This record gives sequence, C-alpha cells and structure tokens, in this order.
Amino acid sequence: MSSSLDQPVRGFLDDLAARTAAPGGGGAAAVTGALAAGLVAMAARFSVGRLPGAGDLAEAADELRRRAADLVDLDARAYQAVLELRTREAVHGAAVVPLEIAEIGARVAAMAVLVAEGGNQNLRGDAVTGAVLAAASARSAAALVDINVSLGKLEPELSRRAAQAVADAGDAAERVMTGDLPTE
Repeated sequence: MSSSLDQPVRGFLDDLAARTAAPGGGGAAAVTGALAAGLVAMAARFSVGRLPGAGDLAEAADELRRRAADLVDLDARAYQAVLELRTREAVHGAAVVPLEIAEIGARVAAMAVLVAEGGNQNLRGDAVTGAVLAAASARSAAALVDINVSLGKLEPELSRRAAQAVADAGDAAERVMTGDLPTE
C-alpha cells in the first residue's frame, strides 16, 4: 500500500487542498512535525565534533521524522474510520494519532534547543525553524485531540497530555526564538 508521502510534494499539497476528507489537519500536522525533525537531524549532523552526542541526536530526530511521516497515513485511516463507523472507539483512534503527533512535536522542539544551544551556529537558523515548526505541529495536533475528545466524550487525560506537549514545545520554541541560549 502506498503512502500519501510517496508522491511529489506538489501532489500531496494538491491532495490536501482537494475536496476530500484526508489528508487533512492531522496529516498536515504530521508532515510539519516530520519537517521539523528533519531540520533538527540535519543541524545535529553538522554539529558532530562540536556537540557531544550530536550523532545520537540526529538518529533520534530521524526516528521521530519517520514516525511522524507514518502518522500521515495513520491519521487518514483513523479519520476515515470515524466517517464510516461513527463509534466512540473510532473517535478515540482519531484522537490518539494527533496526540502522538503533538508529543513528537514536543520531543523535536526539545532536541532543537539542544542543537541551537551547543551545535554548529551556522545551522542555528535551521534548529530555530525546527523548533518553531515542531511547536506548530504540536499545537495544531492538540487542537484535533481536543475536538475528538469533545466529539467522542473521551477521557480528558488525552487533552491534558496534548496540552502538556503544546506547552513543552512552545517553551522550547520561545527559548530558541528569543535567543535565551548561552553565547560563545
């Protein structure tokens, strides 16, 4: 089975804009998180020799990038299940996918801070962009969690976890945006 991401970017963007149920907000949030993780991985790779553990950080960011990319299709399937089944279980499935996207966003944003703080300063802009995109991914995914929690009358803990991911990602992005980092 092919993925939405197996096509050129322009094709994915066309699908996103089409009058179809998916990809939608969850897929866009997942792609944004994957882009953020990719930037962090790249900046970390350029920081090997300068930032202890940069190689491990790059590998961890790559794993999050791959997982976020997988969530594009998982989100589409979860939303399709809601449309077809209209059950509480289907809505729960449509809430946990964006929750994972939000939590990935928080982890990527935290990694971006590490790279921006101690990494190659020529790539600081990429780390900052990664943090900002990760925070946007977390925030948009958390909004979807909240919608599904309300729709399915699901456990509020899902929204609480999503809100924590948003707060963590936002704090990290703010930290790198304001330059609240040690200088050389």
